[in-house]
Amino acid sequence: MQQIILPDLEQKEFSSYYGTYINKVVHKDIVKGLEVGKTDFIDFVQSIPEEKLTYAYAKDKWTLAEVFVHIIDTERIFAYRALRFARNDKTPITGFEQNDYVPYSNANTYSKEDIIFDFEAVRNSSISLFNRFTGDMLGRIGEASGDPMSARAAGYIMSGHQIHHFQVIKERYF
Repeated sequence: MQQIILPDLEQKEFSSYYGTYINKVVHKDIVKGLEVGKTDFIDFVQSIPEEKLTYAYAKDKWTLAEVFVHIIDTERIFAYRALRFARNDKTPITGFEQNDYVPYSNANTYSKEDIIFDFEAVRNSSISLFNRFTGDMLGRIGEASGDPMSARAAGYIMSGHQIHHFQVIKERYF
């Protein structure tokens, strides 16, 4: 697969691990991508029958509700990273283990409305945050999980991460 870097986004701004997500991004404008993703998320969750939220396609795999809450949790983390980097905070940020978060998320008690409410709150906050960043702020680089990451890369990763999980859901859950 050819590495596609969005305009002005250089390889030095993110770990190659995140290329999988960044390569899925369609919109060059971070805010536009987040806005489109918001509508896509809401429509997608609303299309799923409530009883399917606790369905997992195999033993020891996440349920749909856990995947959705994982998307929300990850966005919270990457928005925080983007804020720190944009504000020129050079303190290294440790990584997080996504599999450690899921058992404590209580996701399988969420209704569709709960999932949508939480997602909208987080996404609206992310949209507001990225709307306020200047070009200089977006280009600032910090360190997360031992690797460089720019504020703008964090925004693209948030959009691409959602797209990635929707593709997985469509392939494996339905």
